[in-house]
Amino acid sequence: MKRPVRCRPRDLGAWILLSALCLAISSCLSWFVEKPTVTVREISLSPRSLLEMNLVLGIDVENPNRLDLTVTSFEYTVHLNKEEIGSGSLEREIRLTAASTTRVEAPLAATFKNLGASLKTVLTREEIPYKIEGKARVKTAIGSLVFTFSQEGRLNPKK
Repeated sequence: MKRPVRCRPRDLGAWILLSALCLAISSCLSWFVEKPTVTVREISLSPRSLLEMNLVLGIDVENPNRLDLTVTSFEYTVHLNKEEIGSGSLEREIRLTAASTTRVEAPLAATFKNLGASLKTVLTREEIPYKIEGKARVKTAIGSLVFTFSQEGRLNPKK
C-alpha cells in the first residue's frame, strides 16, 4: 500500500511564492515589451466581380524589442479618404523577429459601395490618405499581451 504524499509547509510556501512570482511577471509584461508599430506601405487591387474588389495591403510590422514575438491574432479596420472600406483578420500566426521589420500581406474584400469616393482615387493611382486601426494579440516566451494600434498616413496604390 502506497503512502499518500504530504506537502510540507515550506514546500507549500515555495509553491505559493513561485505562483505569485509568475503572476507578477506576466502582469508586468507590458512594462518590458514595447508595442510593435504598424505601417501600410502599399495597396494592390484586383476586381473580384462587378460589385466586389479584393485589396491586399502590404503592411510593415516593426518589432522594436530584443525578443521575438508571435502575433496569434490580428484584426484590422481600414479607412481610405476618411471612409471605412472594410475590416479583416489574419488567420495564421506571424513571427516577428527581434529588432526587425516583417512584411505582412493583409487581405481585405470591399464592395464598390464601400469604396465610394475613394474608388476614383484608388483607380487613378493618386496618393490616398489611409487609416488602419485594430488589435493584435502577441505571445512571448513569458506571456501574452493585446496591443491596440492606429496608424494614419498617405500611400500610393501599387501600380
